[in-house]
Amino acid sequence: MSQTLLALFSLPSPPSPNIFEVGPIVLSYHGLLIALGIAVGTWLTARELARRGYDGALALGSLFFVVPLGVVGGRLYHVVTEYHRYTRNPFPKVLEVYEGGIGIYGAVAGGFLGLLLFSWYRAINPLTFADAAAPGLALGQAIGRWGNYFNQELFGRPSDLPWAIDIAPQNRPVQYADATTFHPTFLYEAMWAVLLCLLLLWVARRFSERLKAGDVFVLYVCLYSVGRFFLETLRIDTAFVIGSSIRGNLFVSGALTLGFALLLLLRHSRSSRIRSKSG
Repeated sequence: MSQTLLALFSLPSPPSPNIFEVGPIVLSYHGLLIALGIAVGTWLTARELARRGYDGALALGSLFFVVPLGVVGGRLYHVVTEYHRYTRNPFPKVLEVYEGGIGIYGAVAGGFLGLLLFSWYRAINPLTFADAAAPGLALGQAIGRWGNYFNQELFGRPSDLPWAIDIAPQNRPVQYADATTFHPTFLYEAMWAVLLCLLLLWVARRFSERLKAGDVFVLYVCLYSVGRFFLETLRIDTAFVIGSSIRGNLFVSGALTLGFALLLLLRHSRSSRIRSKSG
């Protein structure tokens, strides 16, 4: 009976990371899902902008600023934190984004810079734009994370849970060569991102009169980092290390959680003091 349940709920190993290959042209599931995530995130951002009284078409126009700078920021984060991979042959290796290596925190930071530039260009409030984009960003991440499933990457420690994922021998870390199933941390992150998207949409509507411009985006960074912190305790992929054993992204996630939670608290505690004095 247990073996039957395991077969029903476990994630099978995908047959190939690519949809098709024609000569040098390769269409990968990872690339397709990232593109789909951007499209869905842009659609949701357009709806949120329209709800706030802006032209929803601004979401599409912003992509020309947000996506390129997001890719640059994500790549810089990866190269800086994984610099040992590029010291011997920095060029053109650091430019080979198609080989993988985009850090989500760098991508968000770069994308935010692109959003600032676009907002300045179109003379709109960048914090309001960021609030409108935050739920779509979370939903886009949830979709894009499924690309890691097809690449058989970013999984966690060995696990015999019913929903554990089968990983092909060539994709297993050397120290876990004898294990066959692992925690699907990409799935956990995708689920957390969907919940985060729904929560941000609810907060933006339920507390609209009490929120300041930028609060929804601050909440996104804080709560995404909470989930990422716990996921980093499960992941076993190669990552930059602080000290002798602390995963760098574990430290970054913890710091961002505390920092942005404090920022949100200070923004509203200060406004509460101002209201009490005026009253």
